[in-house]
Amino acid sequence: MAGKYELYTDKAGKYRFRLKASNGQVIASSEAYESKASAQNGIASVKANAGSETVDLT
Repeated sequence: MAGKYELYTDKAGKYRFRLKASNGQVIASSEAYESKASAQNGIASVKANAGSETVDLT
């Protein structure tokens, strides 16, 4: 099973998403968004950019 994005509202009524691995562990959490559409755009951005190269700054 692949990971999944969960879109939800927080206690303040803002929209957020989290990315969960196939074992259920949260591996990424978003900032708070004012609208559901903005949160959905955030998910789309992560999906589009997830394959980006890693830059090691250590």
